[in-house]
Amino acid sequence: MSIKPSTDSEGSGISQLSDEGSGISQPSDEVTLTVSDAARAVLSVSPQKWLTEGDPVTLNCEVDGSSTGWTFSWFTETLSLDLSDRYKPLSDSRRGAGGKYSVSSVALNHTGVYVCRAERGKPTYETWYSNTQPLWVTGVSPPVSLIISPSRTQHFTSDFLSLSCGDQSNSDRWTVRRYSDSGRPEDCSSSVSGSQTGSTCTISSTSTLDTGVYWCQSESGEKYNPVNITVHSDVILESPVHPVTEGETLTLRCLFKYTSPSNLRSDFYKDESLVQNQTIEMIIPTVSKSHEGFYSCKHPRGESLKSWISVRGSHSESQISVLKILTSVLAACPYLIVTVVLIYKCCRMRRKKPE
Repeated sequence: MSIKPSTDSEGSGISQLSDEGSGISQPSDEVTLTVSDAARAVLSVSPQKWLTEGDPVTLNCEVDGSSTGWTFSWFTETLSLDLSDRYKPLSDSRRGAGGKYSVSSVALNHTGVYVCRAERGKPTYETWYSNTQPLWVTGVSPPVSLIISPSRTQHFTSDFLSLSCGDQSNSDRWTVRRYSDSGRPEDCSSSVSGSQTGSTCTISSTSTLDTGVYWCQSESGEKYNPVNITVHSDVILESPVHPVTEGETLTLRCLFKYTSPSNLRSDFYKDESLVQNQTIEMIIPTVSKSHEGFYSCKHPRGESLKSWISVRGSHSESQISVLKILTSVLAACPYLIVTVVLIYKCCRMRRKKPE
């Protein structure tokens, strides 16, 4: 018996066993080859992806099926179709082991779509890029405002919808972008019935595919004023487009497309808990930070999608606090001056006292 390479027509290269002189050959023993894919990183966000300027947030990156020895890198996703340019590393993208990227106080420029990746060993073994996780940060006074008409976050199908970036000083430098079910940022005009002219995007006939987060983006990549827009066929929640200021009144209505008037008695929910039932509208006379959350409505004709309502601090309250501090300091100044003068005089008298 001798081992000879196979010479079949397809050049398989499988060795065969041959009895000398007999011309009889048999296949070799089976060899099992196992090819393993690269491990995948999994990204999550805590406490939530909708944030108000100044809130804390943490991105958590884990490697599926493994736990130790990894070093993590962090990226934001771009509009580029070229895979080599699709992910832009953060300036402080490497934060060592642990898989946590924390920001104690988010700013407007933290708005974006994030991914992570992990590596370990020598030679370096890298995971695939993680799933995407968007962060949406609403600010107190952003330099540009996303103006939506009709002015609400939820819209019926087949509606006309206009979105524009309201910066009268330099409107040409802004473009409306969106993040939808496609899973990556794209131009607003990518909508089936969408078109972009300057800083204005119009959707002539909305569909459920137009559901997504829309924002204004500058030529240099700055992102401002993200708004979550949803499109539904029958029932929608009428809620304010932009954050509500503490102390203001918040009014919510449940609208049904096929009745006139469209607002009917409905149940209203916050974070999936019933807060008010069988009313035409839900009114919160004095909004506080505790009212921030996801709201929806329901009546026999159907149920709306959820809308995030953000609450920001009052400017007047901040100003009053500063004034109180200044007033207290000024009121205390005379006493401090008198105290210093008395101490100075006492010291001089002690020096002049004869021994």
